[in-house]
Amino acid sequence: MTAPRHDPERKIDLDLVRCTENAALAAWKWFGKGDKNRADFAATDAMRGMFSLIDCKGLVRIGEGRKDDAPGIFTDEKVGTWEEDAVPIAIAVDPIDGTTLTARGLPGAISVLAAASCDNSDDDPRDLFPTIPSHYMEKIAVGPRVNEGPGRIRLEATLEENLDIVALKLNKRVEDLVVVVLDRPRHEGIISTLRRCGCGVRLISDGDVAAAIAPSLPRSGVDLYVGIGGSPEAVLASAAIKCLGGQQLSRMWPKNEEEKRYLLEKEGCTQADLDRVWTVEEMALGDRVIFVATGISDSPMLNGIRYDGRHCVTESILIRARNRTVRRIETHHDISRKTIRFASSGAETRL
Repeated sequence: MTAPRHDPERKIDLDLVRCTENAALAAWKWFGKGDKNRADFAATDAMRGMFSLIDCKGLVRIGEGRKDDAPGIFTDEKVGTWEEDAVPIAIAVDPIDGTTLTARGLPGAISVLAAASCDNSDDDPRDLFPTIPSHYMEKIAVGPRVNEGPGRIRLEATLEENLDIVALKLNKRVEDLVVVVLDRPRHEGIISTLRRCGCGVRLISDGDVAAAIAPSLPRSGVDLYVGIGGSPEAVLASAAIKCLGGQQLSRMWPKNEEEKRYLLEKEGCTQADLDRVWTVEEMALGDRVIFVATGISDSPMLNGIRYDGRHCVTESILIRARNRTVRRIETHHDISRKTIRFASSGAETRL
C-alpha cells in the first residue's frame, strides 16, 4: 500500500481527546474522596470504553500497572475497533497521572495519552514507543529555547553545569530559575544543590508528566524539571516535549541492587542499556505523534474540571509533532445529557 495522501492521525485526534475527557470526568466523581483505586478504575473504564468506539488498530506499548498493581490499561492490550481500514497506532497511556493527587483533592492531576502512527499504513507501529523495563528513570527536561543552538544539557554533567546552561539560554540569572522536583527522600541532594544555587524550587507530591512538560509550555513559570520518576511517565512526557520542540533526557535508574540484577539477568539488559541516555526523539519515533491530555485538577499545563451551572467544563490540550500545532480545547458538557461509555458495562452512562 502506498503512503497516505493525508495524515491518518487526523482521523482520530478528536476521538483521542474524548478518551482523556471521559477519563477525567469519570475520575472527578472520586476527586478528594480518598480512594485512588476507585478513581483509577473509573478513569480506566471510561477511557477503555471510548477506545472501543474509535476506528483504530491500537496497540498499547506503555500502560499502567508497571509500578504497582493498580487497575489500568496494560502494555500489549489491543484497543479500538480493529476494522480492516482502521488506523494502526501505538499508544502510551495513563488514565490518571496523579491518582494520589486525585484521591486527596490536590492540584496537578491529568488524564493523558500519546499515539503514534507510521508513514505507511502497512507498517507495524509497535516500535514507535519503547518499552522501558525499569520502574524509574533519571530525567531532566527543558523547553525549546534551551534545546536550541550550541550548549546542551547532559545527564552526565553536574546539576550546577546544567543550571548554568539553562540560565544562559533563557537570559536569566541562575538564582531566578524555577525548577520542579518530585518531593521524595531520594531528591534531598538535588533540592539542597538547587537551594544552595539560589533557585526557586517547586516541590510536587505526584504528577511528573505535567511537571516535565511544563518547561516546554509558554507562561508555565517553570524553567527546568529534574529528578527520578516513573519510566512510563518518561515516555508520555517525551511525546509531548517532542511535539513542543523541547528536550528530556532519561536514563534507567534501578532503585536497588535487586532490581539491577533483575534487569541484567531477567530482562536481558546490558550495562550499556542501563547507561543509555534516551532523548525525546528516541522515546517517540517519527513525526506522526499526537499528545493529548485533559485536566482533572489545576496544573501548570491545564485547568482542572469546573462546574458552571448545568455544565461541566473540561480543558484539554492536543499537540501534533508533525507541525507542532498546539490546540487548547475547552469543552462544556451538558450534565443533563452527557453520557460516558464504560467498558465494564458496554453502556452509555449519565454523569
